[in-house]
Amino acid sequence: MIEFRFAVGDLATTSFAYSPLQEAVFSLRCLHDPARYPHHRPWLRRIRPRLETLDRELLTAVVAPWLWVPDFLTPRPARARPAFVDELDVVRATPPEVVVADIRATYRTREALPAVLARGLAEPVALLARLADAIDAYWHTCLADDWWPRVQSILEADLAYRGRVLAEQGAGVLFSGLDPRLTWTGSCLRLSEVAPMAPWPEAAVGIAGRGLVLLPTLFARGAQPLIDPSRPPELIYPARGRATLSEEPPPVTADALVRLLGRPRARLLQLLAEPASTTELAHRLTVTPGAVSQHLAVLYDAGLLSRTRNGRVVRYARTRLGDELCR
Repeated sequence: MIEFRFAVGDLATTSFAYSPLQEAVFSLRCLHDPARYPHHRPWLRRIRPRLETLDRELLTAVVAPWLWVPDFLTPRPARARPAFVDELDVVRATPPEVVVADIRATYRTREALPAVLARGLAEPVALLARLADAIDAYWHTCLADDWWPRVQSILEADLAYRGRVLAEQGAGVLFSGLDPRLTWTGSCLRLSEVAPMAPWPEAAVGIAGRGLVLLPTLFARGAQPLIDPSRPPELIYPARGRATLSEEPPPVTADALVRLLGRPRARLLQLLAEPASTTELAHRLTVTPGAVSQHLAVLYDAGLLSRTRNGRVVRYARTRLGDELCR
């Protein structure tokens, strides 16, 4: 059992974030055991030829057979929506002794270490540089262009949903909704058995004014902490809507809607049952962001869409009127 112990005021510093670096590193679990992640199969088929150009030996080695990854590869985000490049800079600055300790903790025994890591631990500075370069190449070759915009949209939708639950129903309902194994007592958040295949050791984590960060991911079946309980507290949990990642844009079958709006706008309206950005929609429809933006503006002006801004990203979703029109 893992316990997160809250003092007075600690609940007020609990926050949500998502991490592009975390999702990139956790996606390596798909290469290790693709059968566990059926929603990612279309993406895996697309990137398979590109993987041959990467340091695949090292990328797959950082995932233990029980799917743990070293903590230093997934540093706690410093803000709610960090940039991949900033997070990778944090990884590059990891002290060598932390690299060694985290890799050994991930594999638990020297005998389980893959050869590439066993050799690398003799020169942890060089190993860290090779790892960071491999993850950077993997991000830009396989993830950044078409995969991450869709994943980011799912994570944004999850954060919006969790915020509403917290505001309307309180912390107890929020925590139990992240994972049924989580229980909230008012001063302690308890997570029962974390992973039967490779159980985390029992730990009591004091929040102690450091804030608890809750991070959605597409690569976990249940909530999980970091391996090292002394690190700044965070809890990773399964994001809602993971299954939508494998969906292709639905065909437009409502002829009346097509005649009313035109096929491009009808497709967009049907896709926007969940919030999405212009970039993500453009990737899904294989058109330019400019073309999508023009249609979104028309649908927004007609009251069929709402929009919200997070930094420089604007996300659209259907309004109630849009929902009724689609039905």
